[in-house]
Amino acid sequence: MINANRQVWALLGHAALTQLITFVLRPATTYRALELGVPASWLGVLSGSFALVPLVLALPAGHIVDRLGERRVMLAGSLLMCAAGTLLLALGHTVPGLIAGSVVLGTAHLGAIVGQQALVANSTTSGRMDSAFGYYTFAASLGQAAGPLMIVAFGGTKAIPDTAPIFQAGIAVAIALVALTFAIESTRTQRGPATTENVGVRQLLRLPGLAGALLTACAVLAAVDISLVYLPALGAERGIASSLIGTLLVLRAASSMASRFFLGRLSEAIGRRRLLILSIFGAAAGISVTAAPAPVWLLLLAVTVAGFGLGVGQPLTMSWLAESAPPGARGRAMSLRLTGNRAGQVIIPGAIGMVAAGLGAAGVLWVTAAGLALTGVLARNLPVNRS
Repeated sequence: MINANRQVWALLGHAALTQLITFVLRPATTYRALELGVPASWLGVLSGSFALVPLVLALPAGHIVDRLGERRVMLAGSLLMCAAGTLLLALGHTVPGLIAGSVVLGTAHLGAIVGQQALVANSTTSGRMDSAFGYYTFAASLGQAAGPLMIVAFGGTKAIPDTAPIFQAGIAVAIALVALTFAIESTRTQRGPATTENVGVRQLLRLPGLAGALLTACAVLAAVDISLVYLPALGAERGIASSLIGTLLVLRAASSMASRFFLGRLSEAIGRRRLLILSIFGAAAGISVTAAPAPVWLLLLAVTVAGFGLGVGQPLTMSWLAESAPPGARGRAMSLRLTGNRAGQVIIPGAIGMVAAGLGAAGVLWVTAAGLALTGVLARNLPVNRS
């Protein structure tokens, strides 16, 4: 018999530690590359190597989760986290070693999060999906926030820190992640009939609301990435102090975490579809005001509103996908979402940058806000599929 409380806390801890390790090792890899004198062009290759394998293997990984269970895939991802840290520590003195470590880290991250998301979907009743995915993404956000703090703790005060202690700390946390995996049990009680083993991408995309939820998740995540890149660029263009831009980014992240923590209550009070639409339009409005010349107090308010709205989109679309997909195919649904997100992270920012060429950072943010507003209009067609 699965101890429900132990299962929940182990899953949330696994989510937080997975993101913590990722957000420690990725920037540490960049620092090691700079230490080696790697040119800026190679930094892009290094960054892309992390996302390359997830883009290719996400769908097969989801199928493996559905066939073998969540814990086995999470355990494989955890072990690969240890391998990634070890590779970076042992071979990180060369560019091929850094690329190899990044590829393994990307694969590890894929296995861990696909297993985690499928476990949330398969172990949660329909009426609790929004709250469950809200807490799950909140835990992941905590890990993302804690990761950079480990660089401060182990990296010293130099502009380019000593990365060996950081890699060692990452390996230590990865070992704890492996141990934590054994406190988790795969959930198969909601597994559907055997025919779900043959459910493919086309069949999933035909399910009511699933394609719309995928597109919504893709647009929201791209907007998050664009805001992270172009808020500093906007500050540089307008002579805004970097300390204020840093404060804006912290506010955006904090308000996203707050929206995820209270997601279940908000969804019950407002309704899932209405909450999703309002959050998307709120994010679009917040980004628009941020891009416009505005006093500091209004910038702070606008970024807080935008962050709150952007924080709602990801967990709500996870809920939609989990409830749209039949039991036994939810791992594939989660991996399909991940594939769409990764593709959107590559395509959408570049496309918006081309459309807004010549308009500067503000133009990019305005086009992003317009895209979000259009996404909000399209989200009105999503079915209310929660029982």
